[in-house]
Amino acid sequence: MTTVTEHYENHLAPVYLWMAGGFDAAVARGATEIAAICPNESNGLTAVDLGSGFGMHAIPLARRGYLVLAIDSSPILLDTLRDHVATLPIRTVEDDLLAFQKHLNHKADLILCMGDTLTHLSGLTTVEQLFSQVAESLQPGGQFIATFRDYTTSILEDKRFIPIRSDDDRILTCFLEYSPDYVTVHDVLHERNGSAWQLRVSAYRKLRLSPGWVTTSLQARGFTVRIEPGLAGMIRVTATMDQQ
Repeated sequence: MTTVTEHYENHLAPVYLWMAGGFDAAVARGATEIAAICPNESNGLTAVDLGSGFGMHAIPLARRGYLVLAIDSSPILLDTLRDHVATLPIRTVEDDLLAFQKHLNHKADLILCMGDTLTHLSGLTTVEQLFSQVAESLQPGGQFIATFRDYTTSILEDKRFIPIRSDDDRILTCFLEYSPDYVTVHDVLHERNGSAWQLRVSAYRKLRLSPGWVTTSLQARGFTVRIEPGLAGMIRVTATMDQQ
């Protein structure tokens, strides 16, 4: 089984924009979400986008006046973001999420971890480590906003097979296998090569995080936490650092 980084770099990253419906459509969805969670324009506040990818949320944040540190482990996705930065105040960094603190010059006002990025971490201890780093890196009253998919209830039988996207030249499907702490995601990609179809398959593990555990872990680090529905069936966590 590949690591998350290997899976994205060798399997998903080359088709990620296609999977997301194209750059403009994905950034428009990101802008809608940013408008909901950050309704006020920023005047030079600092935001960190953990797992920024091609900038689905980093670009809308920068357009709203944030100075954005966008960190991701995929050079392919970051190159796409760099191609669209233009004059926006976005600094891109290729690194592991858990190394984000060394790229910060001062405490942030907002830290995001969107999509299903939290479940990509290696275990609950690693998630707790990230939460501790986030708490250390936020200004008093700053916010940590994350989304993740709740895999605590197993999906069984044929419902485990999930169509992602398809067109005349490409079909992406995944299926899920459950163990006590993880769900293994098998991404099955068919791509047309002339008159033939080429099959590529890769699998990686996601954590089965529960909203209750995430809430308790963040509260233990000085956050006030709100849980609500996010986009596309995600759980959205808004955690505000207590004033000190």
